Amino acid sequence: MTDDLGAAVQIDRPVRRVVSLVPSLTEAVAVSRPEVLVAATDWCTHPADLDVERVRGTKNPNVRRIIELAPDLVLCNQEENRRIDVERLRDAGIPVWVTRIETLDEGFASLRRLFAEALDGPVPDWLLEAEIAWAATAPAPPRNTVIPIWRNPWMVVGHNTFTGDLAARLGLRLVHADRTERYPHVPEDELTRDVELVLLPDEPYVFTRSDGPEAFPGLRVALVEGRSLTWYGPSLATARDILTRQIAESFIA
Repeated sequence: MTDDLGAAVQIDRPVRRVVSLVPSLTEAVAVSRPEVLVAATDWCTHPADLDVERVRGTKNPNVRRIIELAPDLVLCNQEENRRIDVERLRDAGIPVWVTRIETLDEGFASLRRLFAEALDGPVPDWLLEAEIAWAATAPAPPRNTVIPIWRNPWMVVGHNTFTGDLAARLGLRLVHADRTERYPHVPEDELTRDVELVLLPDEPYVFTRSDGPEAFPGLRVALVEGRSLTWYGPSLATARDILTRQIAESFIA
Protein backbone atom coordinates (compact mmCIF):
# COMPACT_ATOMS: atom_id res chain seq x y z
CA MET A 1 0.00 0.00 0.00
CA THR A 2 0.99 3.64 -0.40
CA ASP A 3 0.01 6.63 1.72
CA ASP A 4 -1.16 10.04 0.43
CA LEU A 5 2.41 11.00 -0.49
CA GLY A 6 2.99 7.80 -2.45
CA ALA A 7 5.31 6.26 0.13
CA ALA A 8 5.11 2.49 0.45
CA VAL A 9 3.69 1.35 3.79
CA GLN A 10 4.08 -2.27 4.84
CA ILE A 11 1.26 -3.03 7.27
CA ASP A 12 0.91 -6.36 9.03
CA ARG A 13 -2.68 -7.52 9.43
CA PRO A 14 -4.68 -7.11 11.52
CA VAL A 15 -3.89 -3.61 12.80
CA ARG A 16 -4.32 -3.73 16.57
CA ARG A 17 -2.14 -0.83 17.79
CA VAL A 18 -2.30 2.70 16.33
CA VAL A 19 -0.52 5.86 17.43
CA SER A 20 -1.95 9.10 16.02
CA LEU A 21 0.10 12.29 15.83
CA VAL A 22 -2.71 14.32 14.22
CA PRO A 23 -5.61 15.61 16.36
CA SER A 24 -8.17 15.29 13.54
CA LEU A 25 -7.14 11.71 12.80
CA THR A 26 -7.04 10.88 16.50
CA GLU A 27 -10.69 11.85 16.82
CA ALA A 28 -11.57 9.96 13.63
CA VAL A 29 -10.00 6.74 14.90
CA ALA A 30 -11.20 7.18 18.49
CA VAL A 31 -14.81 7.55 17.32
CA SER A 32 -14.72 4.77 14.73
CA ARG A 33 -12.08 2.26 15.87
CA PRO A 34 -11.41 3.07 19.54
CA GLU A 35 -10.08 -0.40 20.33
CA VAL A 36 -6.93 0.13 18.22
CA LEU A 37 -5.86 3.59 19.45
CA VAL A 38 -3.07 3.32 22.04
CA ALA A 39 -1.46 6.77 22.05
CA ALA A 40 -1.92 10.34 20.80
CA THR A 41 -0.44 13.81 21.18
CA ASP A 42 -1.08 16.32 23.95
CA TRP A 43 -3.03 18.38 21.38
CA CYS A 44 -5.52 15.58 20.72
CA THR A 45 -8.46 17.01 22.64
CA HIS A 46 -11.35 15.08 21.06
CA PRO A 47 -13.25 13.04 22.00
CA ALA A 48 -13.41 14.77 25.38
CA ASP A 49 -13.11 11.45 27.21
CA LEU A 50 -10.10 10.24 25.22
CA ASP A 51 -8.05 8.03 27.54
CA VAL A 52 -4.81 6.97 25.83
CA GLU A 53 -1.13 7.49 26.48
CA ARG A 54 0.23 10.90 25.45
CA VAL A 55 3.44 11.18 23.46
CA ARG A 56 4.05 14.98 23.54
CA GLY A 57 3.15 17.28 20.64
CA THR A 58 2.71 17.15 16.89
CA LYS A 59 6.06 18.88 16.27
CA ASN A 60 8.04 17.22 19.05
CA PRO A 61 6.67 13.69 19.52
CA ASN A 62 8.46 11.33 21.85
CA VAL A 63 9.81 9.10 19.09
CA ARG A 64 11.61 6.78 21.51
CA ARG A 65 8.41 6.12 23.47
CA ILE A 66 6.41 5.58 20.28
CA ILE A 67 8.91 2.94 19.19
CA GLU A 68 8.65 1.28 22.61
CA LEU A 69 4.86 1.08 22.17
CA ALA A 70 5.45 -1.08 19.07
CA PRO A 71 2.49 0.24 17.07
CA ASP A 72 1.28 -1.52 13.96
CA LEU A 73 0.77 1.93 12.42
CA VAL A 74 1.53 5.59 13.16
CA LEU A 75 -0.69 8.27 11.61
CA CYS A 76 0.88 11.56 10.51
CA ASN A 77 0.07 14.52 8.28
CA GLN A 78 2.35 16.33 5.86
CA GLU A 79 1.52 19.76 7.26
CA GLU A 80 1.20 19.01 10.96
CA ASN A 81 4.16 16.69 11.50
CA ARG A 82 7.88 16.88 10.76
CA ARG A 83 9.54 14.77 8.09
CA ILE A 84 12.45 13.99 10.42
CA ASP A 85 10.10 12.33 12.93
CA VAL A 86 8.47 10.28 10.18
CA GLU A 87 11.90 9.17 8.96
CA ARG A 88 13.08 8.24 12.46
CA LEU A 89 10.03 6.06 13.00
CA ARG A 90 10.41 4.38 9.61
CA ASP A 91 14.11 3.81 10.22
CA ALA A 92 13.08 1.99 13.40
CA GLY A 93 10.81 -0.29 11.38
CA ILE A 94 7.55 1.40 12.39
CA PRO A 95 4.97 1.73 9.55
CA VAL A 96 3.92 5.37 9.12
CA TRP A 97 0.90 6.51 7.10
CA VAL A 98 1.17 10.18 6.08
CA THR A 99 -1.92 12.06 4.93
CA ARG A 100 -1.97 15.12 2.67
CA ILE A 101 -5.18 17.14 2.94
CA GLU A 102 -5.57 20.59 1.38
CA THR A 103 -9.18 20.36 0.16
CA LEU A 104 -12.40 18.77 1.35
CA ASP A 105 -12.33 16.30 -1.54
CA GLU A 106 -8.78 15.30 -0.60
CA GLY A 107 -9.94 14.95 2.99
CA PHE A 108 -12.82 12.68 2.07
CA ALA A 109 -10.64 10.52 -0.19
CA SER A 110 -7.82 10.36 2.36
CA LEU A 111 -10.13 9.35 5.20
CA ARG A 112 -11.78 6.68 3.05
CA ARG A 113 -8.37 5.18 2.22
CA LEU A 114 -7.27 5.38 5.84
CA PHE A 115 -10.21 3.34 7.12
CA ALA A 116 -10.71 1.00 4.15
CA GLU A 117 -7.07 0.33 3.22
CA ALA A 118 -4.77 1.18 6.11
CA LEU A 119 -7.11 0.01 8.88
CA ASP A 120 -8.84 -2.61 6.71
CA GLY A 121 -12.34 -1.80 7.92
CA PRO A 122 -15.61 -0.12 6.92
CA VAL A 123 -16.01 3.53 5.97
CA PRO A 124 -17.51 5.30 9.02
CA ASP A 125 -21.09 6.56 8.88
CA TRP A 126 -19.97 10.08 9.88
CA LEU A 127 -17.80 10.26 6.77
CA LEU A 128 -20.74 9.40 4.53
CA GLU A 129 -22.84 12.02 6.33
CA ALA A 130 -20.09 14.62 5.87
CA GLU A 131 -19.85 13.98 2.14
CA ILE A 132 -23.59 14.54 1.81
CA ALA A 133 -23.53 17.66 4.00
CA TRP A 134 -20.84 19.35 1.90
CA ALA A 135 -22.24 18.37 -1.51
CA ALA A 136 -24.60 21.38 -1.66
CA THR A 137 -23.72 24.30 -3.92
CA ALA A 138 -21.98 27.27 -2.26
CA PRO A 139 -24.07 30.40 -1.69
CA ALA A 140 -23.61 33.18 -4.26
CA PRO A 141 -22.33 35.77 -4.70
CA PRO A 142 -19.19 35.10 -2.62
CA ARG A 143 -18.47 37.38 0.34
CA ASN A 144 -15.01 38.93 0.69
CA THR A 145 -13.66 37.44 3.91
CA VAL A 146 -10.57 37.29 6.09
CA ILE A 147 -9.89 34.45 8.54
CA PRO A 148 -7.17 35.37 11.04
CA ILE A 149 -5.56 32.48 12.88
CA TRP A 150 -3.12 34.56 14.94
CA ARG A 151 -2.52 38.12 16.05
CA ASN A 152 0.61 40.08 17.04
CA PRO A 153 1.53 39.62 14.26
CA TRP A 154 -1.62 38.97 12.25
CA MET A 155 -1.59 35.71 10.33
CA VAL A 156 -4.47 34.66 8.08
CA VAL A 157 -5.67 31.70 6.02
CA GLY A 158 -4.43 31.87 2.42
CA HIS A 159 -4.39 29.70 -0.68
CA ASN A 160 -4.13 25.90 -1.04
CA THR A 161 -5.43 25.23 2.45
CA PHE A 162 -8.12 22.92 3.76
CA THR A 163 -9.76 25.82 5.57
CA GLY A 164 -9.68 27.95 2.44
CA ASP A 165 -11.46 25.27 0.41
CA LEU A 166 -14.01 24.78 3.16
CA ALA A 167 -14.60 28.55 3.26
CA ALA A 168 -15.19 28.64 -0.50
CA ARG A 169 -17.94 26.04 -0.09
CA LEU A 170 -19.55 28.34 2.46
CA GLY A 171 -19.62 31.11 -0.14
CA LEU A 172 -16.60 33.00 1.19
CA ARG A 173 -13.78 34.52 -0.88
CA LEU A 174 -10.52 34.93 1.02
CA VAL A 175 -9.16 38.33 0.06
CA HIS A 176 -5.56 37.43 0.97
CA ALA A 177 -5.47 34.16 -0.98
CA ASP A 178 -3.44 35.79 -3.77
CA ARG A 179 -0.39 36.13 -1.52
CA THR A 180 2.56 33.76 -1.86
CA GLU A 181 2.30 32.10 1.54
CA ARG A 182 -0.41 29.61 2.46
CA TYR A 183 -0.76 31.35 5.84
CA PRO A 184 0.55 34.86 5.17
CA HIS A 185 1.47 37.48 7.72
CA VAL A 186 -0.55 40.59 6.87
CA PRO A 187 0.29 44.15 7.98
CA GLU A 188 -2.47 45.67 10.07
CA ASP A 189 -3.11 48.43 7.52
CA GLU A 190 -3.82 45.77 4.86
CA LEU A 191 -5.74 43.33 7.02
CA THR A 192 -9.24 44.63 6.30
CA ARG A 193 -8.77 45.98 2.76
CA ASP A 194 -11.80 44.98 0.63
CA VAL A 195 -13.14 42.81 3.50
CA GLU A 196 -16.87 42.40 4.19
CA LEU A 197 -16.78 39.60 6.76
CA VAL A 198 -14.29 38.50 9.41
CA LEU A 199 -14.24 34.92 10.77
CA LEU A 200 -12.49 34.58 14.13
CA PRO A 201 -11.98 30.94 15.19
CA ASP A 202 -11.19 29.82 18.73
CA GLU A 203 -8.05 27.97 17.63
CA PRO A 204 -5.10 28.06 17.20
CA TYR A 205 -5.44 31.60 18.60
CA VAL A 206 -8.34 31.79 21.01
CA PHE A 207 -10.32 34.74 19.66
CA THR A 208 -13.19 35.80 21.91
CA ARG A 209 -15.80 38.55 21.96
CA SER A 210 -13.35 40.69 23.96
CA ASP A 211 -10.18 39.71 22.08
CA GLY A 212 -10.27 40.17 18.32
CA PRO A 213 -13.46 41.89 17.14
CA GLU A 214 -12.23 45.29 18.32
CA ALA A 215 -9.59 45.18 15.57
CA PHE A 216 -12.29 45.22 12.87
CA PRO A 217 -14.48 48.28 13.56
CA GLY A 218 -17.49 48.58 11.28
CA LEU A 219 -17.15 45.07 9.83
CA ARG A 220 -19.32 42.03 10.37
CA VAL A 221 -17.48 39.62 12.67
CA ALA A 222 -18.38 35.97 13.26
CA LEU A 223 -16.88 34.06 16.17
CA VAL A 224 -16.71 30.48 14.92
CA GLU A 225 -15.70 27.07 16.19
CA GLY A 226 -12.13 26.43 15.08
CA ARG A 227 -12.60 22.67 15.05
CA SER A 228 -15.45 22.96 12.53
CA LEU A 229 -13.30 25.21 10.37
CA THR A 230 -10.01 23.31 10.42
CA TRP A 231 -10.47 19.67 11.48
CA TYR A 232 -11.03 16.82 9.03
CA GLY A 233 -12.82 14.10 10.93
CA PRO A 234 -16.21 13.45 12.57
CA SER A 235 -16.75 17.21 13.02
CA LEU A 236 -17.18 17.52 9.24
CA ALA A 237 -20.61 15.92 9.50
CA THR A 238 -21.95 18.92 11.46
CA ALA A 239 -19.44 21.64 10.53
CA ARG A 240 -21.40 23.12 7.63
CA ASP A 241 -24.55 23.68 9.70
CA ILE A 242 -22.57 25.04 12.66
CA LEU A 243 -20.50 27.48 10.60
CA THR A 244 -23.47 28.63 8.54
CA ARG A 245 -25.37 29.45 11.73
CA GLN A 246 -22.40 31.21 13.33
CA ILE A 247 -21.84 33.31 10.20
CA ALA A 248 -25.54 34.20 10.11
CA GLU A 249 -25.23 35.39 13.72
CA SER A 250 -22.26 37.65 12.91
CA PHE A 251 -22.37 41.05 14.53
CA ILE A 252 -21.03 44.53 13.78
CA ALA A 253 -17.67 44.96 15.53
